Amino acid sequence: MIIILALLFGLIFGSFLNVCIYRMPLNKSIVWPGSGCPKCGAPIHFYDNIPVLSFIILRGKCRSCAEPISWRYPLVELLTGLGSAVLAYKNQYDPAWLLLALAVFYALLVLAFIDLDHFIIPDELSLGICGVGLLFFWVNPNFQGTLASRFMQSFGGAALGFFLLWGIAVAGEKIFKKEAMGGGDIKLMAGLGAVFGWEGVISTLIIGSLLGSVYGLILMFSKKIGRQAPIPFGPFLSVGALINLYSLVPLSAFVINW
Repeated sequence: MIIILALLFGLIFGSFLNVCIYRMPLNKSIVWPGSGCPKCGAPIHFYDNIPVLSFIILRGKCRSCAEPISWRYPLVELLTGLGSAVLAYKNQYDPAWLLLALAVFYALLVLAFIDLDHFIIPDELSLGICGVGLLFFWVNPNFQGTLASRFMQSFGGAALGFFLLWGIAVAGEKIFKKEAMGGGDIKLMAGLGAVFGWEGVISTLIIGSLLGSVYGLILMFSKKIGRQAPIPFGPFLSVGALINLYSLVPLSAFVINW
């Protein structure tokens, strides 16, 4: 039952995440006014705001002006619903951690799409993840031992995530003579370190780097970008983080036994 409820809640909440993805980079309120068509401004009625289903019924077009609706809206709703259901399945007997994992998941989903569009990661999201990790370390199954030990694992992970990415950014800027890593990525890794600890920082960075490299190579070979074109790192770090959110990836997973 909890899995079905999580799926339904995720589908509904995904509609709100779409609002966050669109408005946060524009510094607009995510609460008021209500949702409207970006083209004609017509308000979206409740019967046209049913997750995924309304997109299908309207055939991907605004009811008022027939402007095409981006496929991203139902995609985000589906991702939110399915991701919520998967996390509920994994953590159904640990409700406290489930709520926190869902909060981290939703923040990662929003910042990934914002970074993909605007090359920015809002502090509200990256620092919010960090706050969740540091404040609720005591219910985090990634940490073991006494309360003091658990807190130090969270704090140490945050510190490692911050300084590791900061060091990479400084080195990259000196080597390539341009900004190699945004401040948003650095803060995001600090937040992920607070949630996953030092091992999660390393595995997230490895997974994110591999995925980002593959994405960049595909774009270059298809001649959609040049060699010097920037690539948002946040979405790929988010994928690595989501894998760790489901189950922490140990560093031994990257060791090849010959």
